[in-house]
Amino acid sequence: MSNALVVHKSQLPKTVVGLRAAQYVRMSTDRQQYSIQNQAAVIAAYAHAHNLAIVRTYADEGESGLRIKNRAGLSSLLEDVQGGNADFGHILVYDISRWGRFQDMDESAHYEFICKQAGVKVSYCAEQFDNDGSMLSSIVKNLKRVMAAEYSRDLSNKVHAGACRFARLGVTPGGPSIYGLNRILVDGNLQPKGVVLKRGERKYLTTDHVRFGPGSDEEVAVVKWIFNEFLKLKSEIAIARKLNKAAIPTGTGGLWDGTAIGRLIRDERYIGNLIYNRSSHKLGTKLGPNPPDVWIRSEGCIEPIVDLPVFHKARQIIQQRRLNLSDEQMLSGLRRTLAKRGRLGPTIIDETPGIPSSTVYHRRFGSLRKAYQLIGYAGERNCDYVESRQVWEQQRIQLASEIASEVEKKGGRIRIGDPSACMHVDRSVSVVVRVARWFRTEGGCPKWSIQRQSHHPLPPGWIAAVRLAEENKSVLDYVLLATSGHERQQTRFSEEVLTKRAIERFDTAHELARSLSQRLTKQNCVSQANSSPPRKRAKQSQPKTKSARVRH
Repeated sequence: MSNALVVHKSQLPKTVVGLRAAQYVRMSTDRQQYSIQNQAAVIAAYAHAHNLAIVRTYADEGESGLRIKNRAGLSSLLEDVQGGNADFGHILVYDISRWGRFQDMDESAHYEFICKQAGVKVSYCAEQFDNDGSMLSSIVKNLKRVMAAEYSRDLSNKVHAGACRFARLGVTPGGPSIYGLNRILVDGNLQPKGVVLKRGERKYLTTDHVRFGPGSDEEVAVVKWIFNEFLKLKSEIAIARKLNKAAIPTGTGGLWDGTAIGRLIRDERYIGNLIYNRSSHKLGTKLGPNPPDVWIRSEGCIEPIVDLPVFHKARQIIQQRRLNLSDEQMLSGLRRTLAKRGRLGPTIIDETPGIPSSTVYHRRFGSLRKAYQLIGYAGERNCDYVESRQVWEQQRIQLASEIASEVEKKGGRIRIGDPSACMHVDRSVSVVVRVARWFRTEGGCPKWSIQRQSHHPLPPGWIAAVRLAEENKSVLDYVLLATSGHERQQTRFSEEVLTKRAIERFDTAHELARSLSQRLTKQNCVSQANSSPPRKRAKQSQPKTKSARVRH
């Protein structure tokens, strides 16, 4: 049973799909009773008793059962079943909870229905009922789903209650270390054990806890300097630039920015207070703020490194920024800044004390460009493309639909992936659909740029782009170029380098989609041929021919 996950091809039935089964195993923690090996052992015994051969294994190790997101094993299983690539007629799962602890029972039933609709039966090997569709089976199965979801809710409440209790004692429930403070290991009686946890380290014993204490003398001095400097400059970005200029890194070794400085100035841990439960995302829900009446405050539990009057003065400066200014007052601040600096921009606005940040202007007036227009400032950048971005986004979506339609006509399978928002064709080739924006260089040469739209590199494959005409007023044509996976954040090209870089152009989206689908079909056939095992060639009798002499 220890080798239950190993699939022996010599023992597999080759013709009867109904006797072939796939197993799905999942483990969210290291608990022994739900380990992958134990699940596989029970599944193997069930398969042996029902004369089934396990031909595939789909596994999710260390993944929560609350959502299907991040569960690559279950997603791949459903994808194979829906795509008609399942060479098995049964799916064997340890029990209902391993299939998932979905908080909506209909979601769990939906994924099982997908398999049932494709003619694949889901069996729960350790359950005391047979998943045969009978009334008793349906009642017990739905009850088990409710119990699986309730287990997660009950466990979540217990963990949260325990974390709140320890937070009231001044113990941090978790999270990374912060600049200027150390994480100190304490025992069950909250007595220091003389161990300072480094970044990335965690406590080992469940009876131990973690408290905050003053960090190194250098970091403590920097924190005090930041607060004193903020009282004078009242600008987070200016402080960040001074720190970067002095080559003083953050706690992670990176560069400072205005957001990091603002977060540091607002943190009450520097005056000895620990606040917990300001936000939460229980049971996989989206992170959201909690009302102040449910916050857990533990005051004086940390040795302070910033004087209380200094902290309150810094907070008062921040609160003064939040005054409800009228539109005219905000625009008046922009006029003063423009008269003083000669130009405007997000960085200049954020650096200028006495006026709101660029984000506030964007929220109030819809965009910075509209705020500029109200004070008669034209700006230095051509923002026409920004105004028409929604129109070109529709063009991009239309091109992507054309490509997906043509690929599916030829029997291909499309899957939309993250984080690069690309289409994966038959799991082997990636296609990214973008808009090529027109711009003019300083020398007057027209060029086009394609943004990556993500910090992640583009996968090897193809870029299909809608190329815009001059001033980005209309569509010029459609271009197709290959990617190697090493492209920069922005891909630029001119009309002259179209042929040099093997960039092909098409008059319509349909022409590009049809050409690309043909390439993908050929490429997929070649990759399948290369991945298939070599076959033994039969010996053929070669006809005897007389050797011909070649005269020179």
